[in-house]
Amino acid sequence: MDWRVKSVEASIRDADDAERSLKRSLGTWDLALMGIAVAVGAGIFSVGAQAAANFAGPSVIVSFILAAVTCGLAIMCYAEFASTVPVAGSAYTFTYATMGELLAWIIAWDLILEMFTAAAVLAKYWGVYLGEALLAFGLPFAPTIELAGLTISWPAFLIVAVFTALLVAGTQLTARVGAVFTVIKVLIVLFVIVVGLFFVQAANFTPFIPEAVPTEGGATDAWTQSLFSWMTGAAPAQYGVFGLLAAASLVFFAFIGFDVVATSAEEVKEPQRTLPKGIFLGLGIVSLLYVLVSIVMTGMVSYRDLAAEEEPSLATAFRLVGQDWASAVISLGALAGLTTVIMVLLLGLSRIVFALSRDGLLPRWLSKTSARKTPVRIQLIGGAVVAVVAAFFEVGLLEEMINIGTLSAFVLVSIAVVVLRRTRPDLPRGFRVPWSPVLPILSAGLCLWLMLNLTTLTWVRFLAWLAIGIVIYLLYGRRHSRLGREGATDLPAVTPQG
Repeated sequence: MDWRVKSVEASIRDADDAERSLKRSLGTWDLALMGIAVAVGAGIFSVGAQAAANFAGPSVIVSFILAAVTCGLAIMCYAEFASTVPVAGSAYTFTYATMGELLAWIIAWDLILEMFTAAAVLAKYWGVYLGEALLAFGLPFAPTIELAGLTISWPAFLIVAVFTALLVAGTQLTARVGAVFTVIKVLIVLFVIVVGLFFVQAANFTPFIPEAVPTEGGATDAWTQSLFSWMTGAAPAQYGVFGLLAAASLVFFAFIGFDVVATSAEEVKEPQRTLPKGIFLGLGIVSLLYVLVSIVMTGMVSYRDLAAEEEPSLATAFRLVGQDWASAVISLGALAGLTTVIMVLLLGLSRIVFALSRDGLLPRWLSKTSARKTPVRIQLIGGAVVAVVAAFFEVGLLEEMINIGTLSAFVLVSIAVVVLRRTRPDLPRGFRVPWSPVLPILSAGLCLWLMLNLTTLTWVRFLAWLAIGIVIYLLYGRRHSRLGREGATDLPAVTPQG
């Protein structure tokens, strides 16, 4: 196994390469808006309703708080690393500096899976929500066209192409466009919350934690049940305390995306001060919005009424209280939400590949930046592949791959914080995770628990993806690694003095 470690100093030095460097142009609010942009998508209008209906009832409010705390623990680890090693690459760069090249490659491969799959899946959904929004206003719309026997989702191709062009033009311009869409969707969410409060009835919060009942049909087949259930033979159940915890596992994925903010570390002004502030400001706003939405939704209608619906959502709650107009507003909010998520995911994908190519683990010619200090080659290639996959392929089956890729990164970054504290206590840190190593270890444990709640089929696909990545590393990355060619530092040899 390759334990060779790239020093923090080497990573920072690489960021000064004139041909392979990025422009520092982002401030605290840019980062906060980026976090809100990637976390508040269409899910805010649906995931809470599904969790309440199928798992937790009104106690989904607590589920959101637990999920926010879990995400907050992981994000604290990201904030410490990003303020210590303010270069592109996020979890890949952090792992490279602590646990070696192979694990760094694996986590980068996982992040590519997360961001590529998420961008393609959400671009496909963007076309669907565009159609729903237009139909809500009485405008007919066809989200697909038939060409030479192929069904093409042209809106998916269009949205990826537009944001790829913006990202090529510059990160700051993209951030400004994204900020406009983010403000629009937050205003829509706040409007929905305020209107919904007028229909809240205290009786709908009782019982707050419904009595646990066995899931109809008993245990599911081996491929669709969670890995934990499959390993322990536990029968799935609804509601009760375990239902509340299961709902927390589901709604946690509504917070996924804050790790993408850390990929922009090399483009942040005064990163040691700005990065932690921006990340935590964004997380605080997102957490507040999700909790308020869950309070309004479960207070408007009984969770039993939501459970009777095939696909419950926030729009369902408004419909059940006779406010059908809300579906049009919510469709607009979902469309604006997805727009910004796609933008940030394309940004994150390009920065991960940029860091890999700059280190030689992928072809070095990819990492050359333009006069505007943007990785044009990577952005164009990545955008083209995402656009084609989203437009021509059925990608909905890979949704859970987004989650497992992110959580695996969360686990390694949480562990890496503890390692770097011991090996390099001398490094200046703009933010330090309190009560280390307790909180980082707790973060890793909670994220691992959430991974175990994903289906066995997702784990099999994940392991297959890892196998492909290891083969690519052995055939290309290991042989072309700049660190391998120029000299490596073995992890056991690193001293507390560096």
